[in-house]
Parts: sequence; structure tokens; C-alpha cells
Amino acid sequence: MLKKLKQIWKARDIRRKIYFVFAMLIVFRIAAHIPLPGIDSSALSDFFASNQLFGLLNLFSGGGLENFSIVMLGVGPYITASIIMQLLTMIVPKLEAMQKESEAGQQRINQWTRMLTVPLAIVQGYGFIILLQQQSQVNLVGSLTAFAFITALLVAATGTIILMWLGELISEKKVGNGISLMIFAGIVSALPGALRNTIAVYDPSQLINLLIFVALALITIVGIVFITEGQRNIPISYARHVSGNRSIGGVNTYLPLRVNQAGVIPIIFAISIVLFPPMIARFFQFASTAWVANSADFVIRAFNNQWFYGIFYFFMVFVFTYFYTAVVFKPEQIAENLQKQGGFIPGIRPGRHTEDYLRAIMNRIVLTGALFLGVIAVLPLIVQGLTNLQTLALGGTSLLIVVAVVIESMKQIDSQLVMRDYEGL
Repeated sequence: MLKKLKQIWKARDIRRKIYFVFAMLIVFRIAAHIPLPGIDSSALSDFFASNQLFGLLNLFSGGGLENFSIVMLGVGPYITASIIMQLLTMIVPKLEAMQKESEAGQQRINQWTRMLTVPLAIVQGYGFIILLQQQSQVNLVGSLTAFAFITALLVAATGTIILMWLGELISEKKVGNGISLMIFAGIVSALPGALRNTIAVYDPSQLINLLIFVALALITIVGIVFITEGQRNIPISYARHVSGNRSIGGVNTYLPLRVNQAGVIPIIFAISIVLFPPMIARFFQFASTAWVANSADFVIRAFNNQWFYGIFYFFMVFVFTYFYTAVVFKPEQIAENLQKQGGFIPGIRPGRHTEDYLRAIMNRIVLTGALFLGVIAVLPLIVQGLTNLQTLALGGTSLLIVVAVVIESMKQIDSQLVMRDYEGL
């Protein structure tokens, strides 16, 4: 590790990229502490600490929602827009062809994703403000005039666009995914506060529970690294052919299939879906029509039930792991490329048979990754039930994202170090 850090420090260009990323993350953290007017920050902090659903929302906004800051929405609207565009790419043949045809087509889809982020940010910002205003029992949001309401809404939407831009600037430096790094920064910034709250309410009788939590955290980290780095190598052989006096081909290599092909994305997708029904239900909780109000109350009570919430959350993570793997892993393209390059899997015919074989292998591998991600997602609920440590209830999800982002960033930095060695720099 020390040797790697020395290599990074000696590489001037990589060091400058890391400085730039840190500067952008500092800008993000400063913006997360600039509140919108008319908000009781202390009441908001207590509310988010006691409400699990809003606590998860605050987690993925980087702490901006808790402070009701100018970046209160975080990168949530951009993630939602990406989900919608990926679904449309699978459904609409024209978009699918555009994505495959060239880099220009992919850039156009990315531009449409950015444009879709704007109305989604306005809608989500409106929903959050109204939702927090309805929490009249704790007076979270004061009475806002029409002008103040519109101003707050536009500022929140603008904050999301700025974060999206910062995320793309970070990604261009190739030391990690910008969106993931901003979520990572929000989680890490919240850890000192969680530890401080735990120490403040520490009771010697909770020592065993605290040790259990630490042990589970270490096991979780080891498991995340093991699953994230786990892969199955599919042997690939290339046919030998003679061109003039030269013999070309005859190389044996392998195709790596990762156990967790989707990374941390299924967790983010699942949280977006899990938070949607109770959020919508709160708008209809006081509806004049009796059956609408009763249905809204039923949905809210269901998601407040730990068993229902945990099972639904686990199921959504499991489903989205398979869904996102199907989006990013294209066995038909791999089989086609292998056939064009004269490659084949020993014992498997090229073409359709190779495609079916890769799809079947990937489905079996993803099962392990999906089950693991589902368990990690609901681990905070399990830990909370075993240790009764409310202040560290979100530790499992946080560890998953932090470890995954660190691994991804280290891989990108390693690739740049290898390139420097190859070029003799």
C-alpha cells in the first residue's frame, strides 16, 4: 500500500487529477451546508435521524437534504434519469441502435439524460418541499410565500445540475466515477457525526453490542471485497492460420465474468423504488375521498413495518441486480466479436451456442452476487435488531458503497500507473 501511494505521489499528472477531484468534492461539501431560507435546521437533523426512509434519502443526497441545502436533491434526479434512459434503450429499437452505432450516438443519449434531469429535479424538489411542509408536528419547513417557494425550487434544481456537471468533470479525470465519489464523500462526511452520537450515548452495558457491530462491519468489508473481486474465467482459444510465412493466432486466453457485474448500482436503483410509494402516499394521506386516504395510510404503515420494508427492499435489490447485469452484459455482442476474431470457447460452437452458454453462466454467477447484495442491503436492519445501535443503523449500506467506490477508484488509478510504465514515463 505504501509503495502504491509513493507511485501515485511521484506521478505528477495523477497527483494533479487527485487534487482536482478533492477540490470538487470540497466544493460539493460546502454547497451541502448552504441552506435554503425559512428552514429549521435543528428540527430537520432530528427528523432525519429518526426517520429511516428519509435517512436513506439524505444518505444519497450527500447530507444535503438534511440541511435543506442548495444541493438538497443531490444526484438523485440524474440517477433517476439514467434509469429511465436505460429502460428506454432496452425498449425502443431506435435508441438501442443509436447506442450501439457509435460514440456520437452514446453522447446524444447522454445529452438527453442531462436534459431529462432538469424536469425530474423540479418535480422531486417540489415533492420534497411539500412533503416536509406536511410534517407539521415538528415544524420542519416554515410557511413559504409563492415567490420563496419557486425560488427554493429553482435553486434546488440548479444545485442538482451543478452536481451533475461536477460529477462529469470528476469522471473525466479517470480516478473514479464522479457520481459515486460524491455519494462516497457524503457518506464519509456523516461517519464522524455517527461515531460522535454513538460515543455520546455510550453505555458500558452496550460494549458487547458495539463489538458485535464492529465484527459484522469487518465481515461485511471482507465479503464486499471478495464478491466485488470475484470472477469466473471462461477459456477462449483463437484458431491458428498461416499468412505467407507467418503463423497467426493459436492463442489461449480467458474471458472474465464478474460475480457482481452491476456494482453498487442495484442498491441505488432499489432505494429509488422503495422510497417512491410511501412518498407518493403521503400526498394523499389527507385526501377528501375516504378510500384514497385509507389506501395511503395502508401504504405508509406497510413501509413503516420493518419486516415488509426489509423483504421488499431485498427483493428490489435482487431484481435490479439481474436487470442492470442484463443492461451492461451483452452475450450476443461478445459471441459475435469472438466469431469475427476467430475465437471460440473450447467445446462450444461459435455464434448462437456461445451466446446461450455465456448467458447461462452469467445467470448462475449473478445469483450469488444478487443474494449477497440483497443481504448487504438489509444488513442495517439486522444489525439494528441485534445490537440496538440506532446511531449506526445505516452502516451496512454505507460500507457497501464506500468499499465499492474505493475499489473502483484504485483500479482506475492502477490502470493509469500501468500505462505510465508502458509508455516509460
